[in-house]
Amino acid sequence: MEWLDAFILGLVQGLSEYLPISSSGHLEIFREILGIDLPKDNILQFDIMVHAATVCSTIAILWPMFKKLCVSFFTFRRGEDFNYVCKILLSCIPVGIVGVFFKDFVESFFGDGLKIVGICLMVTAALLAFAHFTDRNAAGRFAKASQGRDISWLDAFIIGCAQAIAVLPGLSRSGTTIATGILLGDKRSEVAQFSFLMVILPILGEALLDVKEMISQAAAPAAEMASQAPELSWGVLLIGFVTAFITGCAACRWMLGLVKKGKLVWFSIYCVLMGIICILWQ
Repeated sequence: MEWLDAFILGLVQGLSEYLPISSSGHLEIFREILGIDLPKDNILQFDIMVHAATVCSTIAILWPMFKKLCVSFFTFRRGEDFNYVCKILLSCIPVGIVGVFFKDFVESFFGDGLKIVGICLMVTAALLAFAHFTDRNAAGRFAKASQGRDISWLDAFIIGCAQAIAVLPGLSRSGTTIATGILLGDKRSEVAQFSFLMVILPILGEALLDVKEMISQAAAPAAEMASQAPELSWGVLLIGFVTAFITGCAACRWMLGLVKKGKLVWFSIYCVLMGIICILWQ
């Protein structure tokens, strides 16, 4: 992988992580367009690096709230902020189960062409459209379009289940979790913020596992290492990380405004078109 490839993929990750168009799916699409053919270990290594970058951009944009939640949780100040963090932890349980017990199964969908990406993009489009028209009809029955409830414990778990399903390439994590929250009747602004915060722990956990695996590979016998795929250069990984972080900061701020305005339905049209292209390409 060249530095220009890393720059383009970092740009794609930074934009698509927050927009409801599937970052994993678009990384697959652009690898196909750029003709990047890497072993799956290298693909996952790069993807985890750029996903970690967008986690950092989430923390940067939502820093005031992130800091407040951390202070409340680690000082055991029982209240709304403490409960909010506990809801985030609850939402991470389903994707944690998938990561521990079904990691190899999920990874088998990456790097195997665009058919599954196209199908999942179509599912994302249907979910976004359904959530939009459901929310629009509900808003018509109230005086304010912002009508909605706070995220309950059950809502947090259901949204977490949606996040666990959205590990498939092409099924947008942000789109799936935000649409699920809207369908549950939660406030749009609160759902978007919750969606961006709830992904921090799973991605950091995956990054730590990847670091642990790289360390174990480094300690492997020379004969065994010779049969493994070569590691990507740190320069390539750094370019991808920085690009994804800067782009992610802009996309995160933009997406928070789009969700409040209820403009996600336009992304369903994009997902349909891109899904058709992916299926035909395959």
